[in-house]
Amino acid sequence: MCGIAGIVDLRERRNIEADVLASMNQVQFHRGPDEGGVHIEPGVGLAHRRLSIIDLSSGQQPLWNEDHTVVVVFNGEIYNYQGIAAELQALGHTFRTHSDTEVIVHAWEQWGEACVTRFRGMFAFALWDRNTETLFLARDRLGKKPLHYALLPDGQLIFGSELKILAAHPRFPRALDPLAVEDYFAYGYIPDPRSIYRAALKLPPAHTLCLRRGEPLPAPKSYWDAPFAPLPAMSVEDAGAELIERLREATRIRLMSEVPLGAFLSGGVDSSAVVAMMAGLSDEPVKTCSIAFDDPRFNEAQFAQQVADRFRTEHRVETVDPDDFDLIDRLAWLYDEPYADSSALPTYRVCQLARRSVTVALSGDGGDENLAGYRRYKWHSYEERLRSALPLGVRRPLFGLLGKVYPKADWAPRVLRAKTTFEAMARDTVEGYFHGVSVMSDRMRAPLYSAAFRRELQGYHALEVMRAHAANAPTEDPLSLIQYIDLKTYLPGDILTKVDRASMAHSLEVRVPLLDHELVEWISGLPPDFKLRGGEGKYVFKKALEPVLPHDILYRPKMGFAVPLAAWFRGPLAARLREAVLGATMRACGVFDMDYLATLVGQHQSGRRDHSAALWSLLMFESFLRNAGVGADAGPVWREAA
Repeated sequence: MCGIAGIVDLRERRNIEADVLASMNQVQFHRGPDEGGVHIEPGVGLAHRRLSIIDLSSGQQPLWNEDHTVVVVFNGEIYNYQGIAAELQALGHTFRTHSDTEVIVHAWEQWGEACVTRFRGMFAFALWDRNTETLFLARDRLGKKPLHYALLPDGQLIFGSELKILAAHPRFPRALDPLAVEDYFAYGYIPDPRSIYRAALKLPPAHTLCLRRGEPLPAPKSYWDAPFAPLPAMSVEDAGAELIERLREATRIRLMSEVPLGAFLSGGVDSSAVVAMMAGLSDEPVKTCSIAFDDPRFNEAQFAQQVADRFRTEHRVETVDPDDFDLIDRLAWLYDEPYADSSALPTYRVCQLARRSVTVALSGDGGDENLAGYRRYKWHSYEERLRSALPLGVRRPLFGLLGKVYPKADWAPRVLRAKTTFEAMARDTVEGYFHGVSVMSDRMRAPLYSAAFRRELQGYHALEVMRAHAANAPTEDPLSLIQYIDLKTYLPGDILTKVDRASMAHSLEVRVPLLDHELVEWISGLPPDFKLRGGEGKYVFKKALEPVLPHDILYRPKMGFAVPLAAWFRGPLAARLREAVLGATMRACGVFDMDYLATLVGQHQSGRRDHSAALWSLLMFESFLRNAGVGADAGPVWREAA
């Protein structure tokens, strides 16, 4: 696991500023503390920070082919590199290292842009071909590894593993993107390809970008998609057996390492399944780690211990202070743009704990998206059954009116909130799911923004992100459709971003067997009722794991990695919340209706409403502004500073 950075002049061969490239590379020191490498030639500068995992002695980067015409900087792991190397050697290519990085330069020589279709793993890389003056950027299929880029006004393209690398360039424009701000307050993160800055983009997962000097900047190209193509008919038992075999194989190939390796163990289904696979594949005890909370509402340590005892792992547990909110400003620095998933706090701590004993950790991320494990899938399916009773043309006007006039009853159980049900009935499938996952609903975002900021949005609505993915979806099944949308938005934008930044803050590599792309392809073709049946998510997975894991691990209520935000904002963080959300920085940025912010804070701190998710998103936005150097005298943040 590493970090990459670069500057490429797409107009001509002007000299690259070595000090600027060095500064960009130094900003990401945490991603690769073992070694740093730089290559500069006229019009091209590539930089790399290395966390040594494979081929410790000779895997330094930037790495060249044998005649020094192709050079690459690479972040990630290619698990099938040995087979590809053997194929390339048979075709006449000469290798001088045993690293997966060298496979990339020879695969480019042999297959060009199609080389990425051969790679099984997680990766983001930048390759420069001197012969054709071509820069080739690529990102893995699910988006485990990040890659950001920006075209500067002078024709230089800059790129890096994190946004802070781009922001370290002195000519990087700092104006914020209003559409990204709207996306953030809807989703709690900024979905690809936008970033918080107008000038910067994220290369989307499963995309490449091929740039040639002297030619206009092209659009990224997609090279893969989750197919959701139905598999041949099979029983639940047969599907479960094959699922376990495929997971075992995906885990096996992720055990290659020349440094200590272990696993996160939360006590949930997915991490427990990965640990079970590892235990069956290793002669040595698996190193596992988990964190505990004093508050039993959030504490899963006893379940993690059950699994650790069953598989005789070398288990480490650390209790986290329930008021662990000193990380707020640290998170703003790590994530580089507003990011409102509060589970980033415990994720940071569990990565910190893991790094004390291992350099590589396997995780159970991806199981919920693949196998319909989130509670919201159950609620969405319930709402879809209601919506299917009447056509949208009837539902929208009828239930839209009822939703407006019926009183709000947040105190009632969800199934008894008639206003919520009426509003759900008035929406189509994508609207309904968007509403269910929004951090701040349309009703809350409408008064959130100042009049000036609403004009900047020009009618844009964050729902358009999901609409665009739904239009390209290879499935019309309601459950499969929202799983597909999550694979395109929530998974890379929230879950994988959280894990990448939190782990790399501690120079820890995280590998994710459940997001092996071949496994994802196969799972996508399973019948939807194998995934969600009778309100039970991950149905086929849990049935297959019954001989392996205890019943109360498989079928207990899902807890998640939550923190007590509501109590924080009425107690130890009450003053800080008011100072931040209602302070000079938020007022000066020009985005908000400050009276409405005062209403949100007042209603929450009085106990009348729980606005904790919305307030956390506002607190993290203010922390981002300060970290980005946007002060009380900056003026509207969507304009470039004078």
